[in-house]
Amino acid sequence: MSDEATAGESPTRAEPQSFRAREMSVSLTVADLDASLAWYRDVVGFHVEERHERDGALRAVTLRAGSVRILLGQDDGARGWDRVKGEGFSFLLRTAQDVDALASGIRARGGTLALEPTDMPWGARIFRLVEPDGFKIAIST
Repeated sequence: MSDEATAGESPTRAEPQSFRAREMSVSLTVADLDASLAWYRDVVGFHVEERHERDGALRAVTLRAGSVRILLGQDDGARGWDRVKGEGFSFLLRTAQDVDALASGIRARGGTLALEPTDMPWGARIFRLVEPDGFKIAIST
């Protein structure tokens, strides 16, 4: 079977059936868990779904916004405190909300936009943020 259809035909799936995910979660190692938690919660608008403690100390936090989850884990320094985080990595969050209003709210709460809301050639409206450890986030319609 083919994954592509010719004109007038319905597409067929490859066998074995292709992978189809329903949601995505990302795990980020951060230099200062409290500062990152405050940024994602207070500036962007995620809420805390779960706190992960070990030996009485907060080690990680699961954040949620809609069906998106982000796990922030405290860097333990094992790979060196000077290593660059977020380099060459970005993620896109899609929303049905007004991205201009979201961007405005983020700015009002002290956030800085790396790209102001912009209409893209493919029809989406998008803005970009860079979080405290350098991970790049795009929020798009």
